[in-house]
Amino acid sequence: MTLTPTPPNEAAVHPTANSVVSVESSRAEDQRPRRCSGGDALMDALHRHGVRHIFGYPGGAILPIYDALHKAEARGWLRHILVRHEQGGTHAADAYARATGQVGVCFGTSGPGATNLVTGIATAYMDSVPMVVVTGQVPRAAIGTDAFQEIDIFGITLPIVKHSWVVRDPSQIGRIVAEAFLIAASGRPGPVLIDVPKDVGAEEFDYVPVEPGTAIPAGFRATPAPDRAALLQALDLIRQAHRPLLYVGGGAVGSGAHGAVQALAERFQLPVTTTLMGKGAFDERHPLSLGMLGMHGTAYANFAVTECDLLIAVGARFDDRVTGRLDSFATRAQVIHIDIDAAEVGKNRVPDVPIIADVNTALLGLLALSERENGKGRTTAWLSRIAQWKEHYPLVVPKAEGEIAPQEVVIALRDLAPQAYITTDVGQHQMWAAQFLPTGPRHWISSAGLGTMGYGMPAAMGVQVARPEAQVVCVAGDASILMNIQELGTLAQYGLPVKVVVLNNGWQGMVRQWQESFYSERYSASEMTNGMPDFKALAESFGVRGIQITDRADLLPRLAEALAHPGPVFVDVVVRRNENCYPMVPPGASNAQMVGLPSHPELAIDTTRQCTACGETTSSAHHFCPSCGTKL
Repeated sequence: MTLTPTPPNEAAVHPTANSVVSVESSRAEDQRPRRCSGGDALMDALHRHGVRHIFGYPGGAILPIYDALHKAEARGWLRHILVRHEQGGTHAADAYARATGQVGVCFGTSGPGATNLVTGIATAYMDSVPMVVVTGQVPRAAIGTDAFQEIDIFGITLPIVKHSWVVRDPSQIGRIVAEAFLIAASGRPGPVLIDVPKDVGAEEFDYVPVEPGTAIPAGFRATPAPDRAALLQALDLIRQAHRPLLYVGGGAVGSGAHGAVQALAERFQLPVTTTLMGKGAFDERHPLSLGMLGMHGTAYANFAVTECDLLIAVGARFDDRVTGRLDSFATRAQVIHIDIDAAEVGKNRVPDVPIIADVNTALLGLLALSERENGKGRTTAWLSRIAQWKEHYPLVVPKAEGEIAPQEVVIALRDLAPQAYITTDVGQHQMWAAQFLPTGPRHWISSAGLGTMGYGMPAAMGVQVARPEAQVVCVAGDASILMNIQELGTLAQYGLPVKVVVLNNGWQGMVRQWQESFYSERYSASEMTNGMPDFKALAESFGVRGIQITDRADLLPRLAEALAHPGPVFVDVVVRRNENCYPMVPPGASNAQMVGLPSHPELAIDTTRQCTACGETTSSAHHFCPSCGTKL
C-alpha cells in the first residue's frame, strides 16, 4: 500500500467555506491506522518531515528499512545516495544540513556499519549540526547475546548525540521520528540517533502517522526569549565602548543572523572578527571585517581582541584555538556573551552581560532598542588604528617564484569561483582557505571542533546534492584526501560535479609545521611521499576527470578548465613542500604573540635562527644556513 501523503487538491490549497469539511475529513482519514511494516512507517515519517535525500550504506540488519526505502524511491519523493563508506555518509548528511539549514539524514547498518558512523556523528556534535542518524540493529531477542554484528551503538554514542532511541516497539516509530527531528533542530542543534532492530523494521503493525511538531518529548524546553533588561545592559556597554569588537561564531550562521550582525556592526561602527565556524556570517570584503581570529587568524584580528575594551561574543564559545592562552585573552575588555546554550555562557569566560537566547532574535532585539542610534564617532580612532594594522601586517603571500605556493592556489580559486560553496579537509590547506577565501552565509563547510581529516570530499557531495546548480569546491591536502578517497566512486556514480583541489606538498602539512617549530625538526611519521598515489590516474580509474598542475603558468588556465567541466574533477596541484601557514599563535602563547609576522618586535615571537657554524641569521623556516650550508 502507498504511504505517501496525497498531494493537496485545489480546494485544500485555496480553502473555501465549503471545502473546510473536506480538508478536515482528509486529515482525519490520514490519521487512521494503516497496516504496514516498521520500515515503511519509518520512511513515511521521514517523508512527513520533509526528507528528500538520504546518504547511506546497506547491510544485513538494516535491510528491512532499505526494502522500504526502495519503494519510497520508486514513488519519486526520495533520492538515496549510496556512499562508499559509512563515515562518508555522515559527513555528506552533515554538510547537507550546514548548506541548507535543514536536518541531514544518514543510514548505516549494525556492528561495523554503526561504528563507522561514530566519527561523523562526533564531527556534527562538535559543530552543532542537526542530523538524524538511523542504524540497523540485530533482532530484539538477540540484543545482549553478542550476536553477529551486534554492537551497543546507543551506548557508544551517548556522549556525542543530543538524544538517542532504541526502537523496541514499531508502533512508536512515528513519535520517535517526530521527537528526533524536533530535538535535532531545536535550541543548539546537533545529531540524534535512532537504532532500529531488524525485526522491528520487518514487523507489520497498525501505523498511525505523527505530524511534525506534535510529539513533544518530556522535559523539552523551548528557547527562551532574550531578557529585555540584559539587552538594555548590553546596549549601555556598546554605547560606552571606544574599542569594541564583535566576535562572531558558528551560532550566528546557524541562526541565520548574518543580516542582523551586519546591521548592528554598521549602526555602531563595530569591527567584526569571526571564528572558523563563523565564516560567512559577515562579509569579509566589508571595511569593518577583520577576517578570522585565533591560532591562524589575521594579525589585526588578534591585535584587536587583545586591545579591545568591549568584546561582544555572538554564538561563539571561547574555544582554545580562538583564545590562545585564556588568561591573556581580551584582558582589557568587558564581555557581552550571546548564546542559545546556557552551558557555554561562563564556561571559559564569565561575561559581564550574559544573554541566553537565539542569536538572531537577540541581535534583532538590540537593533529594535537602538533604532535611531549610531556610533557617533566613538570608534573612529579605533578603526583608524585597525586600518594601520591591516596595512602593516597583511596576510603574507610568497613571491611568485620557484614552486607554486599553496596560497597562490587558494587565491586563484577565490578569483575564479567567487560564489562557490567551499568545503575543506583539515590542516594547513584549511587555514589558508579560511584566510584567503571570503564566503557567504552557509557557503563555508569545514570541520572545526573535531578537526576531522577526510571530511572535505564527502561534505562536498552533501552540498552538491543539496545545491545541484551551485559550484562546489573541496579544498584538501594530500594526506587528508586519502582518508575518504573512496568517495570518488560516489561522485562518479551520481555525476556530482564537485571540484576537488588538492594542495599536494607530500606531507601531513600541519603536523610537519608543528614538528619543525616545536619538536626540533624531528619529522616523525609525517612525510607522505612514499606510497603517494598518482592522483590523476587514481581519479580517472574511478571515472572522475583528473588534472595535475606542476607549473605556475598552468595554474589559472587548468583551474578554470576544471571549474568549467560539467562533471566531477580531481585537481592535484603540486605545491612547495615546506611552506608554513602564518601567522601562528604557538600553544600556550597570547594571541598577540604570533610566529610569522613580518615585523612587530614588541609583540611578535622571534622567527629567526642563528647558524652555529658561521653566525649568519636567517628565517626560522630555513632548514640549512644560506651562507655556509650547515643544517640549522
